[in-house]
Amino acid sequence: MTTRRWALGLLSGVAMIAMGSARAAAEVRFGALYPFSGELAVLGDESWRGLELAVEERNAAGGVQGERIVLVRGDAVDNNQAVAEARRLISVSGVKAIFGTYSSARAQVASQVAELARIPYLEMGAVSDSITDRKFRYLFRTNPTARDMAERSIEMVINAVAPAHSVQPRDLRVAIIHEDSLYGTTVGRFQAGFAKEQGLNIVETLPYPANVVDMSALILRLQSAKADVVLQTSYQNDTVLFFRQAREAGFRPRAIIGGGGGYSLRETMQAVGQDVMDGVLNIDFTQIATNPKAAPGIPHFLEAYRAKYGMEPRSGHSLGNYAGAKIYLEAIDKAKSFSADDIAAALRALDIPEGQTAVGWGVRFGENGQNQRSKMMGLQWQDGKLVTVFPSEAAVSDLRLRR
Repeated sequence: MTTRRWALGLLSGVAMIAMGSARAAAEVRFGALYPFSGELAVLGDESWRGLELAVEERNAAGGVQGERIVLVRGDAVDNNQAVAEARRLISVSGVKAIFGTYSSARAQVASQVAELARIPYLEMGAVSDSITDRKFRYLFRTNPTARDMAERSIEMVINAVAPAHSVQPRDLRVAIIHEDSLYGTTVGRFQAGFAKEQGLNIVETLPYPANVVDMSALILRLQSAKADVVLQTSYQNDTVLFFRQAREAGFRPRAIIGGGGGYSLRETMQAVGQDVMDGVLNIDFTQIATNPKAAPGIPHFLEAYRAKYGMEPRSGHSLGNYAGAKIYLEAIDKAKSFSADDIAAALRALDIPEGQTAVGWGVRFGENGQNQRSKMMGLQWQDGKLVTVFPSEAAVSDLRLRR
């Protein structure tokens, strides 16, 4: 081989290595921090699916800033693991942002790790107001809060339950029960405050551990208090346990109003029975059975979900994470770089009116990183399906309450 040919071959090899390195470098890593195992795994995985679908769509369209998105999963099975996984995602995997996380308690601690490391934390499911009350610089949340959930639930008692039973709201005996983590405690506290402001009669406020195995004593107290309306903020296992033991005890209040979580899962309805769940009310993010005129993008999301997972969505958590991720990714694509400050600046510049996302919310982040245009929906289990009953522009069915 001549010297010239050898040199050309060497240059060609170097060029191929450089091209390969460029291709490898043309990736950006984001963390996906959810409870993939443990008692919150079903809703954690359902939330992840929405993020996964949004990323796949974005990659098919060219990625963000010309780079392909790679998601690195972290399992936030509990608070300690959420902290450890957030640190791993940042220091070992080198992620440019963390998406998550569904659980308020996990999000609360993991976002603090991200803030100290100057990594954007992009929340799409946790509701506790204290998460954004800290006014972190790199923390953003697309979804509505516990305060929004509590306010809607009290509105439902006053404007739906009381009229359906032809009584004054103050004559209803209302009980508040909730799991005692950050999620349930925050919602329950706001419910008690709003109820007091509206002059409602709160006869019991009962917290309990989310991993409770026997709720018979709690149900006995509700029966003794003659509760007409029960407001429960819960995850899946405690929701199922409550309904099973309430049925065994013959406890049948005039209305039960859930606060998202287990009340939004199809598996919960299947576990306790359609005949038990039908008529139960719920407050949560936008769910699948919502008027697409108010939430454009739902039909497309459903088609993509069915094609990838071969089933119907288990709850609206995947829809909320899908819509939230699309919002975040669009802003990141427009950012000047992947630096935390540039991503934060792009997010703060967003100004999306209501009715233009797959969940129907608009987007405008306040100084604390909370989306000021997100809102909770009023829902009800009807004929085995969780359907939207208010607001009217999003409703697909009228409210049904037994007298």
